[in-house]
Amino acid sequence: MTSPLDRPVIAAPMAGGPSTPALVDAAAAAGSFGFLAAGYRTAADLAAQIRQVTGDFGVNVFAPAPVPVDPAAFRRYAQELRPEGEPYGIDPAAAEIVENDDDWAAKLDLLLTHPVPVVSFTFGLPPGGAIAALRRAGTFVLQTVTSVAEARAAAEAGADGLVVQAAGAGAHSGTFTPHAVPAEVPLPDLVRSVLAALDRPVVAAGGIGTADDVRAALAAGARSVMVGTALLRTDESGASAVHKTALAERSAADTVLTRAFSGRPARALRNGFVERHHASAPAGYPAVHHLTTPLRRAAAAAGDAERVNLWAGTGFRHAASGPAAAVLRELARKA
Repeated sequence: MTSPLDRPVIAAPMAGGPSTPALVDAAAAAGSFGFLAAGYRTAADLAAQIRQVTGDFGVNVFAPAPVPVDPAAFRRYAQELRPEGEPYGIDPAAAEIVENDDDWAAKLDLLLTHPVPVVSFTFGLPPGGAIAALRRAGTFVLQTVTSVAEARAAAEAGADGLVVQAAGAGAHSGTFTPHAVPAEVPLPDLVRSVLAALDRPVVAAGGIGTADDVRAALAAGARSVMVGTALLRTDESGASAVHKTALAERSAADTVLTRAFSGRPARALRNGFVERHHASAPAGYPAVHHLTTPLRRAAAAAGDAERVNLWAGTGFRHAASGPAAAVLRELARKA
């Protein structure tokens, strides 16, 4: 089976638009490896993106691991968000609770009938023997984990390798237990703990911003390092203009793991929305994600950085513009 683990730096999947076929191909051109993000896409959309990729690549899939929302908490939060929607003629209080599985069955069927070199899972272990089925189809399977306990579970489920994600990662944490915010363990320490507990190849992820960060993770025993935020401002990234601008201009901002946008812990730049709703947002994924999606889309279109989920890892200050291949080569320098 093809393994991405012989490259020192890998382009992470970033759902919601940033990961594009062009970004994946740019990673391959740099001697790296990239992932398409299946999250928030239908199986048909994913199939169309797969057809556009020309190099070696992987696909990341959200495992169906719902966090049911308490209806009363949802209604309270929806009412709280009404002032946020007023500038755009959106009334969050009118939203229905949407609980879905992100087209899980159709995506798995696609990846089994049209196998790709690598599939990675996040948010939890996939159900129903999916890992074994993909491996039989010739696919190398990676599982995102955030602790030693999760790593052991992934190994027992048959994953070929582990994406060990530290809390400094931008966007959603892959934690199996989203009601608890992941512990702030430095990435090299987390990698060493996982490798001390079991024998599986490791991809290190979370907070990588410099070549020194890459070397530290590799020195801890990782086979390769995965970067996402570092690529958000590149030419091939599909991140919104407001997102790219905020990453460049908010160097004094901090990042926070928050449920405010989606009901699941995700690291973002602190902005007005986070300030107003971080403490009160309920757990509930994907219900809270669907609740805030119309508002976030309208804000992004209007250039309103105070109401957009500005996903960012702790290394965001090092995110550079320009060709993605140049960024990846610089990060892999002397690795």
